[in-house]
Amino acid sequence: MNNRHTLKLLRKYGAEGTNGTITYNGEHICHTIELPDRNNIRRISCIPIGQYKLEKVRYQRHGEQIGIPHVLNREGILIHAANNAKDELLGCIAPVTSLTGEGQGVGSGKALAKLKALVYCLWDMGDDVYLSIR
Repeated sequence: MNNRHTLKLLRKYGAEGTNGTITYNGEHICHTIELPDRNNIRRISCIPIGQYKLEKVRYQRHGEQIGIPHVLNREGILIHAANNAKDELLGCIAPVTSLTGEGQGVGSGKALAKLKALVYCLWDMGDDVYLSIR
């Protein structure tokens, strides 16, 4: 039977963007930036709180990414690198090393690499990985 692992994303909502922190088994992995909460409107809102199964998604442009496939009324939601939610995100979640403002951070590539290493390690064991957003 597959083991089930859950990453927790705890959010703080702001007018300019949504900031969060991802932990796994109580250990800090990275911060996150997203668009502000605008009722799950495509391309301008962060995704709703809930539990999501993460899956590997391969894109021609971006290569292999961590996807969040089962978001209500949304498609193509990813976890990918970005340092400014308003300029670079359309509803996706971007990991960052440090937060610098609402929906803004630095060190996204490094944070993504850390998150990917963890998620891929769990996937390589044949386990399921979920993201719980609160």
